Amino acid sequence: MRTATGQRFRSTCTDRLALEDVEIGGVTIAVLALDRVIPFDLSTPIEVFTRTRLPDGRPGYHLRVCAEQPEIDAGAFTLRAPWGLEGLEGADTIVVPGTAAPAAPLSAAVRDALRAAAENGTRIASICSGAFPLAATGLLDGLRATTHWVAADLLAAGHPDVEVDPDVLYVDNGQILTSAGAAAGLDLCLHMIRRDYGSAVAADAARLSVMPLEREGGQAQFIVHDHAPDPQGSALEPLLTWLRDNLGRDLTLAAVADQAGTSTRTLIRRFREQTGTTPLQWLHRARIRQAQHLLETTDHSVERIAAQVGFGSPTAFRDRFKRTTGVSPRTYRRTFG
Repeated sequence: MRTATGQRFRSTCTDRLALEDVEIGGVTIAVLALDRVIPFDLSTPIEVFTRTRLPDGRPGYHLRVCAEQPEIDAGAFTLRAPWGLEGLEGADTIVVPGTAAPAAPLSAAVRDALRAAAENGTRIASICSGAFPLAATGLLDGLRATTHWVAADLLAAGHPDVEVDPDVLYVDNGQILTSAGAAAGLDLCLHMIRRDYGSAVAADAARLSVMPLEREGGQAQFIVHDHAPDPQGSALEPLLTWLRDNLGRDLTLAAVADQAGTSTRTLIRRFREQTGTTPLQWLHRARIRQAQHLLETTDHSVERIAAQVGFGSPTAFRDRFKRTTGVSPRTYRRTFG
C-alpha cells in the first residue's frame, strides 16, 4: 500500500516538475539519495544549486531529489523523496551524495539507472563516499577519482581499476566527477557552476555559500598523517628514539648507521623489515610531522621551524612540506594554527 501511494505521489511531482522545466528552462540536477545517505552531502548540492541565479535573475538549476524507495534512512531523520529513479532520466547532471555505508551492495536498479544515464551522456558527480556506488557501476574504471581521505584506501582496495587520489578536493574527468568529503562537495558544485555558466555566476554562488571560489591545496592538508612507523620492542626502537630527539641535526645515512653501530646496507635492510620504509624517508616523515605540530602550536617563523626540524634551508623545507601536505607552511598555519 505504501509503495503504491509513493508511486502516485512521485508521478504527480514528475508531471509538475517536468512542466516547470519547460516553463523556466535551466539545467536539471538530479540528486540521488541512497539508503543511509549523509545529510550534509545531500544538502550541499540542493543548497548550492537552488540558490544559483543567472545575471537576469532566472534560476540556473532545477533540482530533483530521487530515491529508489519511497522512504530513505538519512540517519537523524527519514527522507521522503518526491522522485523515483525515473527522475534520473532526462537530467543534465546526476549527483550521488555519500552514505554512511559506502561498501553496501548497490541494487541492480540503481546500477542500471546510472549506467543508462552515463550512456546517454549525462554528467555524473559524486560527493564524499558517493564515489563507492559510482565505482560499483564500473563508471570509474580506468579513471582518476577521489573520496574522503579516510575511505580512500577502502575504495582503492575494493576497486583496483580506479586510480584513487586521496590528496585532491575533486577530480573532473569531463563526464564523471568525484569529490572528497564534506566541504569538498561545495568546491565541486561551484566548479560545475563555473563550467555551466562561467566564473561570474560561480563567484556569486560562492559568495552566497560563504565559500572561496577556489581553495588552496587539496585534502592532503586535512589528512591526519600517522607518526613515522615506530615498532615498539624492536631492535630499532632505541635508534628511532634517538632520531626523534635529534631531528634538528644534519643527519646523513652514514651518521645514522654509525649511531646504530652497523653498516648502511644493514641499516636500510632493517628499516625495510621493521618500518616498511627507508631511514631517510622515515626521517622526512618525522620532520614534517614535527613541523606540523610547531606550525599549529607556536608562532615561530617558518625559517625557524625549518631549522628546528633539521632542514638545511627554508626553501628545501617549503618544497618538502608542500609535497607532503599539498599546501605551503604558511597556508597550513592559517588553516590549523
